[in-house]
Amino acid sequence: MKLIRGLYNLTQPLAASAVTIGNFDGVHRGHQQVISQLKRVARQASLPTVVIIFEPQPIEYFAPDKAPRRLARFREKIAYLQAQQIDYLLCLRFDTELASQSAEAFVQQILLQNLNTRHLVIGDDFHFGKNRQGNFQFLQQHSERFGFKVDETETLILDGERVSSTRVRECIQQDDFDKAAELLGRPYSLSGRVAHGKKLGRELGFPTINIKMGDKTLIVKGIFAVIVKGIDNRALRGVASIGTRPTVNGVDTILEVYILDFDQDVYGYSVVVEFLHKIRNEEKFDSLEELTSWIAQDTEKAKVFFNTR
Repeated sequence: MKLIRGLYNLTQPLAASAVTIGNFDGVHRGHQQVISQLKRVARQASLPTVVIIFEPQPIEYFAPDKAPRRLARFREKIAYLQAQQIDYLLCLRFDTELASQSAEAFVQQILLQNLNTRHLVIGDDFHFGKNRQGNFQFLQQHSERFGFKVDETETLILDGERVSSTRVRECIQQDDFDKAAELLGRPYSLSGRVAHGKKLGRELGFPTINIKMGDKTLIVKGIFAVIVKGIDNRALRGVASIGTRPTVNGVDTILEVYILDFDQDVYGYSVVVEFLHKIRNEEKFDSLEELTSWIAQDTEKAKVFFNTR
């Protein structure tokens, strides 16, 4: 997959392409269904596949205070889309210029002039262009003039409900990580490179691997039972804390994981942390002694969870 960040990084227009557009937050099974259909029509017509995403996501631009917390950070979204084996990922910066662009202009400038779109696959709830004037009906009505075919992907229904990023968020917020995994097609996870921390966990008797999250708008916060992958092809059990560490007056969001029955230097490793069960919310304690006591309790609860799962 080739990542193109902005049209200015597309050195020359594509000869032809099959395209889909969306936010793809979490790249859940509904998104995967859209991409599968895209690959199918692309294969039949011998076309390269292009997925268009926006950064920031449109709702984050228009209503940042009301925007839902993301299921995945940008780098994780890229990885999930790469796993779908598409040819191009075009990331468009959503700014004033793009927000004010009409649906007609979006089609002409991006889909036709730059991507030479021959086939467009979109979800049934997709809108684009100024005032959300572009949708499936608009595209279908003008497809002959535009010179490309338009396919609408039906909503994926699971257990009588629509598979959506909103539904995945609700499952995570309700600590239903099994259902979230079913909707995503994989366990909910965060990833990153293991970095050096302040070694406080080691001093307290619970050495942790530390991953800097940066983005404070993550959907998960608190203490969790997790699985860590990326170290010697093993699935390692652990207890994770994600938050700002208020007891030590932390500021940045950090994911810390105490891996059970493990003692190995893994600085620099890229790992994936899969969330299985929430133990409690993040709290500020009066002393390090109280914090240590709670970490011990969290560890025992994580062990019980793994033993009874």
